Amino acid sequence: MAGAVDRFQEAARAAGIDVEVRRYPAGTKTAVDAARAVGCEIGQIVKSLVFVADGRPFLALTSGPNLADPERLAVLMEAAGVRRATPEEARGATGFAIGGTPPFGHSTQLPILIDRDLCRFDLLWAAAGAPDAVFPIRADALVRASGGRVADFKQT
Repeated sequence: MAGAVDRFQEAARAAGIDVEVRRYPAGTKTAVDAARAVGCEIGQIVKSLVFVADGRPFLALTSGPNLADPERLAVLMEAAGVRRATPEEARGATGFAIGGTPPFGHSTQLPILIDRDLCRFDLLWAAAGAPDAVFPIRADALVRASGGRVADFKQT
């Protein structure tokens, strides 16, 4: 996993983004685990979820407590349908394993949607390439770094 963290840090540097990766041996694989480890609200945790819209992978950066609504995602992606990517599809699209997928620095160029609820917070925490690695980032910097589009897609 250290290789994945290094790859993420290199991609961030190449994009002109200085990230401070923090490692938590107990793991930060789930939003609850990550919030507990870093001592923040669960809403400040960025979940990087890979979906497939009509055969095309995309990333939905979702606030910790929220669930992404496939129907809303389909409308936003102008697709007939959306489903969660398999672990293999997620790794193939991003270059990272589920639970450690960062919000940018992927192996392929992906469309990215950003949960509007993340913008309520100044500081967010996102995965840094491995299930035990996270980094802090300001919400506005997340939008710029990811090139994502802010939208409403949580289940209600």
